[in-house]
Amino acid sequence: MEQSIYRSHILVCGGTGCVSSGCKQAQDALKEELAKHDLTSEIKIVETGCHGFCEKGPIMIMYPEGVFYCELTPEDMPELVEEHILKGRTVERLLYTEPNTKKNIPSYEEIDFYKKQQRLVLGNCGHMDPESIEEYIANGGYEAIGKALTEMKPEEVIEEVKEAGLRGRGGGGFPTGLKWQFAAAAKSDKKYVICNADEGDPGAFMDRSLLEGDPHRIIEGMMIGAYATGADEGYVYVRAEYPLAIARLQKALDDAREYGLLGENIFGTDFNFDLHIKAGAGAFVCGEETALMNSIEGKRGMPRPRPPFPAEKGLWGKPSNINNVESYANVPNIIRDGAEAYKAIGTEGSKGTKVFALTGKINNTGLAEVPMGITMKEIIYDIGGGISDGNKFKAVQIGGPSGGCLPEELLDLPVDYDSLIEVGAMMGSGGLVVMDDSTCMVDVARFFLNFTQSESCGKCTPCREGTKRMLEILNRITSGEGKDGDIEMLERLAENIKSTSLCGLGQTAPNPVLSTLKYFRHEYEAHIYDEICPAGACEDMLKGYVIDEDACIGCTACARVCPVDAIEGNVKEAHVIDLDKCISCGACVSKCKFDAISQA
Repeated sequence: MEQSIYRSHILVCGGTGCVSSGCKQAQDALKEELAKHDLTSEIKIVETGCHGFCEKGPIMIMYPEGVFYCELTPEDMPELVEEHILKGRTVERLLYTEPNTKKNIPSYEEIDFYKKQQRLVLGNCGHMDPESIEEYIANGGYEAIGKALTEMKPEEVIEEVKEAGLRGRGGGGFPTGLKWQFAAAAKSDKKYVICNADEGDPGAFMDRSLLEGDPHRIIEGMMIGAYATGADEGYVYVRAEYPLAIARLQKALDDAREYGLLGENIFGTDFNFDLHIKAGAGAFVCGEETALMNSIEGKRGMPRPRPPFPAEKGLWGKPSNINNVESYANVPNIIRDGAEAYKAIGTEGSKGTKVFALTGKINNTGLAEVPMGITMKEIIYDIGGGISDGNKFKAVQIGGPSGGCLPEELLDLPVDYDSLIEVGAMMGSGGLVVMDDSTCMVDVARFFLNFTQSESCGKCTPCREGTKRMLEILNRITSGEGKDGDIEMLERLAENIKSTSLCGLGQTAPNPVLSTLKYFRHEYEAHIYDEICPAGACEDMLKGYVIDEDACIGCTACARVCPVDAIEGNVKEAHVIDLDKCISCGACVSKCKFDAISQA
């Protein structure tokens, strides 16, 4: 039997991000080092799920001190054991360094990235072994389903979720309790609950991290949903590109069955329920619920016309309820702690917290869970640590390919469902991409439209052909071949696609174009009418750079970094760029401290 009392615990992040940066190798080296010093019986290593601060992996937290070490390598382990474990001295060089103050911060709780977070859904992630059902139960796991089955009627569960104000975390924000009510009202001898874990937005990894770090929470949320709606069978639809998530979820399912938490007569009641995993092939359109059901049935992942809606006629023609991973993950807290506690967090129309994947030109990338109503500025600057490399903020893309780009003047916008819709964006699944002033907004729109166009299933003409026509126009504009009328044509196509496409993919595909036209129309006009890319990012439009003689002080910094020796000039004299040699790489621009270099 494993020893249960240790003088110290070392929590090692075992999420995909840290695995890819070498946490397994660092963990193996740590085990070897502990064995050398005969410390194996005193120090317990716990491999956890994602801590969220992915760019700083591999991550280890030493308890009981709570010291946070990051960016570790196997070569660091001898010093870590010798200094921290044997001598009780913090290894300063392995601590997190705050990007603005350059201070080393030893405590997990004092790191800015975590300070303003409110980790409810992610509460267990990074703090327990996700492959241990015992640890999940010790942290209050399966209490909620026990309470629901033994103390509440199905309709009472639904009312509690409705009262809590939980809205779907997968995109549109439809009230979860109301969705459950529709499924519960349907008459059938068979019903299903489905978890949509087909996380396809570029840069998004919220669902993956939850499945990897706390799989039992998802199982428990689905069990509660099944009890409330009258279902006895469920599917977790997760993309095959998430092998670690699938493996940990499968172990959680096996353990739950062994403990009698899945199967027949759960908690001694007449409630029977079991769950299966369906691995998807990675088609973005399968994030749409009817396409997802087609895929589970073994058909091509293409949307179905609605109505009938899944609550009436879903998987194999039976009533089905579909929510995404984060939606189900909120449910155990609501049932265990009550609706009042849950709705005390957030805004009037958006209750609880939301998990975001922070990426782009930002100092602290990773996974952050924040209360609804927090401002975009707080997320980007307080949690994200501000813009990287000292550059200037330009825009933030929220909601992935279905969302929109918001400018600097909207940084004080509260992040909730209704506020985002009002400004032409949407919550989406929670992708959040920060862009600085080196980003071309026309090219950003082109990037996201290229993604959705290639992921279109092709079933309906507006999405199949309309997005292709829009992409052709954007390709021309970013290549310097835009023409008068292109902007108006983009707007007409966008509105037609939004209003006539069959499913959510097509209906939201034009959003990045429409939002960039709304807030950055001048960049489109500069590309078309002035034949320049203001950000200098569209390579086909670059015609080289010139130096302002009045601004140049002759420091020679630009000449020293030019890879083709296109810059000439003497020290303390204005320099000149030979446009015949210039390859428009931009190295000189990034090096010049006096803003003396611009596009020709």
